[in-house]
Amino acid sequence: MIVIVDYGLGNLASVLNMFKKIGVKDVLISGDIDVIAKASKLILPGVGAFDAGMTYLEESQLITILNQKAIIEKVPVLGICLGMQLLTKRSDEGTKIGLGWIDAETIKFNMEPELKLKVPHMGWNYIKVLKKNPLIDMESNNRFYFVHSFYVKCFDESQSIATSNFGIDFTCMVNKGNIYGAQFHPEKSLKFGMKVLENFAKL
Repeated sequence: MIVIVDYGLGNLASVLNMFKKIGVKDVLISGDIDVIAKASKLILPGVGAFDAGMTYLEESQLITILNQKAIIEKVPVLGICLGMQLLTKRSDEGTKIGLGWIDAETIKFNMEPELKLKVPHMGWNYIKVLKKNPLIDMESNNRFYFVHSFYVKCFDESQSIATSNFGIDFTCMVNKGNIYGAQFHPEKSLKFGMKVLENFAKL
């Protein structure tokens, strides 16, 4: 059973509907600790601010069960957008400590004026897959939908498995063992996103 974690932030219904569209039926949305405890896979979605996300997780008393599932039981986890950023240790966006599952931090885009790029990075963009992994193949024409003002910088570069470019090359996918993150929105990325979620469901 795949559980899309409901902690008050995120495009929950959109993620669920995309799973339904690709024929994955054993998926539900829940913020109930007992339901999450039974999950074989977890999706940690998110839209909004880092501190708000961590506060919701704390107030919902979900951090302990999430650590149990991800770190102890090692069930596959996919963080999406803010959900990927919450996997890191900290963020420029606030003062809260992140989950720390990925050896990374979340920092703000600081564009040079001559680039004439407006933050947030929003819209379709191509990605470059750096390392073979089960979620996405090495094709060069993978493109996904992004909406974000902050990006993940890995201290351990081996945990960065794909990059995109918005003025600079930045990490757009991470992986450490059973834990994955995608800065883009697979649920908004048509056939490209469908394939990522389909592959995740097969883990």
